[in-house]
Amino acid sequence: MISVHNVNKTIQDKQILSDISVDIQPGRLTTMIGPNGAGKSTLLSAITRMIEHDGGDIAIEGRDIHSYKSNDLAKKLSILKQTNHTELNITVEQLVNFGRFPYSKGHLKQEDKDQVEYALDLLKLQDIRYQSIKTLSGGQRQRAYVAMTIAQDTEYILLDEPLNNLDMNHSVQIMQTLRRLTRDLNKTIVVVIHDINFASCYSDDIIALKDGELVKAGTKDEVIQEEVLSTLYDMDLSIENIRGQRICIYFDELTTVKEYEMAL
Repeated sequence: MISVHNVNKTIQDKQILSDISVDIQPGRLTTMIGPNGAGKSTLLSAITRMIEHDGGDIAIEGRDIHSYKSNDLAKKLSILKQTNHTELNITVEQLVNFGRFPYSKGHLKQEDKDQVEYALDLLKLQDIRYQSIKTLSGGQRQRAYVAMTIAQDTEYILLDEPLNNLDMNHSVQIMQTLRRLTRDLNKTIVVVIHDINFASCYSDDIIALKDGELVKAGTKDEVIQEEVLSTLYDMDLSIENIRGQRICIYFDELTTVKEYEMAL
C-alpha cells in the first residue's frame, strides 16, 4: 500500500498540494481525476520522489520513501512521466531495454530480455521494435514508453496521462492491459487520466483532486456521483447506468440522455 498523509507542496509561493491524505490500495487500479491544475501530476511526482514535498509523509508498505536507496526504489516503483522525450537515435526495443536498467545496469541477462519481450508483446510493438523512435507517430511513441515502464517489472506502476496521443482503439488496449496487470500479476497501478468514463469503466478506486485539495477518494462507484463530479468540474452533468457501467453524460446545455435524444 502507498500511504500519503498530510502532504503539502508549494511552488513559487503557490500552494499546489494542500494536506493530501489518501491510501492507495495494493493490487488495484487507481485513477486520479480532476481539472487542469488540480495537483495530480505533482502528487504522482511526490510519491515517486521526483520532487520533494514540503510537509507530510509518504510511505510504501509502511516504509518512508526517503529511506529507500534510489536503485531499490526503482525496483519497487516505476513511473511514466506526462512528457517523454529523448534526443537519442534508438529503436523501440532499445528504449524498452532502458526499463531494465535498475537490474541490468546496461548488461541485459536472459531475465531482462524476457521482460522486454513480454512488454513488447503486451503493447503490440513487435512489428515496430526495430524502428527508430524518431520515426514513430505520437501514439506509437507513447505505447513504447508505456512498454518501457512495464518492462521495469515493479510492484507499483504510476502512469501520468498514458493515453496522451492515443486513438480510441489504443486507449482501450492500454486500459485493458493495465486491468490485466492488476488481475493476473497483482500489480498496484495508479493512472492520471482526463476521461471520466475511462476512469469509471476501468478503475477499482478513484482519487479526485481540485485546486490541490482532495475532493473525494474511494471506490469508483463512490466517486462517480453527480454531486462529486459537478463539484469537481464546476459543471452540470448526469450519471447513467449503461451495461452495468456508470457513465458520465455532459453537454453544454443538455445534461441528460433524454434531452440529448430530443435534440437529435
